[in-house]
Amino acid sequence: MQFKLIMAFVKPSITDVVVDAMKEAGATGATIIPARGTGIHEAKSFFGLSIEDQTDIIVFLVEEHVVEDLMKVMQLAGKFDKPGTGIAFVLPVEHIAGLESQMKKFKDQARDQYF
Repeated sequence: MQFKLIMAFVKPSITDVVVDAMKEAGATGATIIPARGTGIHEAKSFFGLSIEDQTDIIVFLVEEHVVEDLMKVMQLAGKFDKPGTGIAFVLPVEHIAGLESQMKKFKDQARDQYF
């Protein structure tokens, strides 16, 4: 089995919406990492202190054959067509350890995809 890592950077207000939509579409789980970020727009300031935007990084480890469908789900759920809502990208995964408990689910998804 080949796996990919989908990473999304979203506003915390839409994190749950994106995660719920992805799980409903077949993702087995997510890791959410709180972060701060800056973009092309300058940070806002309050009495001379800069206020950086809060961001959540959502990480999904998924089988390669479901990546395109899940990316479409994420883009719609996160409303990525609107400025400042988020971005997502996919990275290759070379080696994995610790997925033994989820392998049946992955195999069932692969079988359902092709039959």
